[in-house]
Amino acid sequence: MMKIKKAVITAAARGERLYPVADTIQKAMLPVVDVDGLHKPVIQIIAEEALSSGIEELCVVCAPGDGPRYLEAFGSLRDNLLRSYQGIDWAREEAEKIDHLLSRLQFAEQPEARGYGHAVYCAREFVSQEPFLLLLGDYLYVSDVPRQRCAAQLLALAAQEGCSVSAVNPTIEHQVSRYGTITGKHLAGQVGVYQIDKIIEKPSLSLAELELQTPGLRAGYYLCFFGMHVLTPAVFSILQSQLEAGGPNVLLTPALQELATTEKYLALEVRGSRYDLSRKQGLLRAQIALGLAGEAHDETLTTLVELLAEANSRKAQLS
Repeated sequence: MMKIKKAVITAAARGERLYPVADTIQKAMLPVVDVDGLHKPVIQIIAEEALSSGIEELCVVCAPGDGPRYLEAFGSLRDNLLRSYQGIDWAREEAEKIDHLLSRLQFAEQPEARGYGHAVYCAREFVSQEPFLLLLGDYLYVSDVPRQRCAAQLLALAAQEGCSVSAVNPTIEHQVSRYGTITGKHLAGQVGVYQIDKIIEKPSLSLAELELQTPGLRAGYYLCFFGMHVLTPAVFSILQSQLEAGGPNVLLTPALQELATTEKYLALEVRGSRYDLSRKQGLLRAQIALGLAGEAHDETLTTLVELLAEANSRKAQLS
């Protein structure tokens, strides 16, 4: 079986859609309450998604100078936990998690903004000749499978099949323009597994209707990228060819399309949900989802009910 030990997290973008917050703090360091009820930076939640799924080494692709800022922020967070909550078990355990994360963490700088494919290419020396898990620095995930993360589902299939695998989700038609969208043939005997035929980045609905219909899906749904992939190192030679062609932006999707024509490449319907933090209300949606999926379920549900009741009361008073 193929062993995937490394993960790459792309976090070089400045987060224009989160302006002005991202002007004062790296968007990957924004705090969110995780399923265990603790406040954590987004990047830590993403890293724990990987580490809890069996990944051993992490590389964050960041903007120039951001690596030391991440290290300083995590060091400060660990020290504050130990100083402010002396003798408290959860604080000590959380500080140990941060130390574990830092011991597995490396950085690769993206010297200039030349697209998502270029950001991935910047991790080539870290990856070397090994398969790797690729995660986005502004996506959070909630698994529908007890005690199995979304990344673990993906890694299990990639290891079993010994090939690249992209996570996908059936997505309603009016949202396809937000995501890379694929079509392919369902593999007999495997639930939610497809041999990828075609990938188009953020297609229009008319183009999706024409070229990306996947037999077996509900009417009006398409298979869209979930924000995580397991890729073989062959993707780097494809990206290098794009770089040498001299275009201003190097995109990942065309490289994945070429990968699909040169080697075995599958898609897996991951049982879970993805939350894009850069979207409008993205942080709010992610926070509610994590709250409902975790230890703060009752508190989150109570808060939502109270807020809805207050909103309805105000609306009634204004009517």
